[in-house]
Amino acid sequence: MTDVPGIDPSIPPSGTGCVECLARHGWWLHLRRCAQCGHIGCCDNSPGRHGTAHHDSTGHPIITSFEPGENWFYNYRDGQFYEGPHLAPPESRPADQPVPGPAGNVPADWQRLLS
Repeated sequence: MTDVPGIDPSIPPSGTGCVECLARHGWWLHLRRCAQCGHIGCCDNSPGRHGTAHHDSTGHPIITSFEPGENWFYNYRDGQFYEGPHLAPPESRPADQPVPGPAGNVPADWQRLLS
């Protein structure tokens, strides 16, 4: 999966956490990176589901994990997982960032709150 529309390996991530969760003092379980523009959003198991919301609002078709040690891409258009190219660094959230995160925003009963 190289030279694919919807993947721009030169674009760095938008930050180290979900853009929308950080703006709202929210929290996430896992992070996803838009392979086209670098937007960092939270996964569909997170309360905000901002990764998919970003796809829905922009049409950007491909995300990748922003978790350490994970190297997969997901195409919303065909619902398939793929291997993909290395993207501009960093390729994951900081290893010392807790899961769920960010530190200080996660409620004590977070497991009960997940869908």
